[in-house]
Amino acid sequence: MTSPSAVARSSVQQAAAHLGRWLEFHQEYDRVPGVQVAVLHDGEVVLEEAFGVADLSSGEPLTTDHRFRIASHSKTFTAAAIHRLAESGRLRLDDRVDQHLDELNGPPIGARTIDELLAHGAGVIRDGHDTGHWQLITPFPDRPALLRMATDGADVLPANERFKYSNVTFSILGLVIEAVTGTSYSAHLAESIFSPLGLTATAADLGDVDDPSTIVTGHSAIALGRRLAIDHVDTAAMAAATGLVSTAGDLVRWAAAHCFGDERLLSDGQKRLMQRTRWRVIGSGGTEYASGLAVTTINDRRLLGHGGGFPGHITHTLFDPHARIAVSVLTNAIDGPAQVYAANFFRLLDLAERPGPDEPAAVDDATAARFSGRFASLWGVFDVVALGGRLWQLDATVADPTADPVELTVLDEATLRIAAAPGYGSPGESVVYSRRPDGTVESVRSGGGYARPFADLVATFDRLERVTAGSLGPAT
Repeated sequence: MTSPSAVARSSVQQAAAHLGRWLEFHQEYDRVPGVQVAVLHDGEVVLEEAFGVADLSSGEPLTTDHRFRIASHSKTFTAAAIHRLAESGRLRLDDRVDQHLDELNGPPIGARTIDELLAHGAGVIRDGHDTGHWQLITPFPDRPALLRMATDGADVLPANERFKYSNVTFSILGLVIEAVTGTSYSAHLAESIFSPLGLTATAADLGDVDDPSTIVTGHSAIALGRRLAIDHVDTAAMAAATGLVSTAGDLVRWAAAHCFGDERLLSDGQKRLMQRTRWRVIGSGGTEYASGLAVTTINDRRLLGHGGGFPGHITHTLFDPHARIAVSVLTNAIDGPAQVYAANFFRLLDLAERPGPDEPAAVDDATAARFSGRFASLWGVFDVVALGGRLWQLDATVADPTADPVELTVLDEATLRIAAAPGYGSPGESVVYSRRPDGTVESVRSGGGYARPFADLVATFDRLERVTAGSLGPAT
């Protein structure tokens, strides 16, 4: 694969464009109410789209301006604020927590360091002994309640024994920020992070949103029979762990500030400190954790970012700080597969950057446009897409469209050849396009299969009561 720092803009744009088309399909295919996506490269947003609805009951179309509860993305903002205070000398990462919060002088958490809290190494309870706030049974805790949660048998493991995720510890870090700065957590983020970076759609919690109608409605899981709207609630003293509100566009702009060469927020040296791996996460497919940042490897690309799970919202952001590329996908359902959706951008990008043979020559834009499209048969749906100057046939229905890519080469104006395919595919065989007099595609014969443009076959199914012999042929 090409060095991450040398990724071509054209590859990013092609991968982003196809991700948009793929998400438009999967928003309906996966029955997710709404999906918002943004992709950034080298400081420029190259994709920002929204699909589906902001609210199932009203049918209001989702837009790129709608805001989501981004939950644990908040930890990255909190960690960056702490590192920014450390870099300016206002605190030290090895400070004990009780140096800043007198109320914690005595309980075990007070002896933990800020650094241990940032890396989820403090051994502290995840959400307290009563977690009803996550199901709207009880309100999120205020400051006194949070301090009780942090001191009432909260030291469930020894410090630095293992990665032990904790919303309580990041909430306590919010109190540390307040103690050091002499202002509220939300005010400090607005002044030191949101405003300098131009994150106009981002707020620290529900109560800080200027127009609550811009926040999408969250929905329950479809596994419960039907999706119900979920009320928005303020996260109170836990905002530093889970309170933030934002858009996909703002989140990729936020990620840009964590890329090397951009020192608006932190120096590159401080970013390296924040981004270094601290823990391997047991049972999460080999993921790691840094300082308020999750670490994921896709192919051989090390990515950072965070996910967020809030009642009715699942969100995910990934970025490559060296290649200066970021993707964010937000969904308004508690079972929305945002992590898979975001990861697929980098999978598509790596496919576009995959080294290929010197011959044949790269497919030009006109040729790519001639053969590209979404096609369907009784058996499924596939896309023909140009990535990195080569044509690929990708299964549109699977979670990872790059898992078994079929590479296509051009034989003539009507014919492609399957140059590479999985073992049960049809390598060496032809893909033949039939066109109408106006030049639009009527059908595609691929490896013995027969497909039509996706919209055409959907229209045919709308007319049919059942599939009978000959009923799926071209419309006459």
